[in-house]
Amino acid sequence: MKIYVGNLAHEVTEEELREEFQTFGQVATVDIIKDKFTGRPKGFAFVEMPTVSEGQAAIAGLSGKVLQDRTLTVNTARPRTEGGGGRYQGDRRGGGFGGGRHRRY
Repeated sequence: MKIYVGNLAHEVTEEELREEFQTFGQVATVDIIKDKFTGRPKGFAFVEMPTVSEGQAAIAGLSGKVLQDRTLTVNTARPRTEGGGGRYQGDRRGGGFGGGRHRRY
């Protein structure tokens, strides 16, 4: 089961997060998401646990827990959407000079 962990302090390490989740069962992976340009943590992570029952126990036990002065948000990870959900989804017309209108002179 893949679990989303939000509102993480930037100082939290993958090992610290693994230790928090291991009290509820086996932890397969811990992945703290980092900015690709700066390398700084973005404040959220994904944890994978092999069984749904362990994952649900971790969600129930850790959601709302305070870790390094931050209250954690812990829930089931949603699957990624097709296209990645980037900034420019949908209609790409417009913007720039003239607002995307074609003018005839």
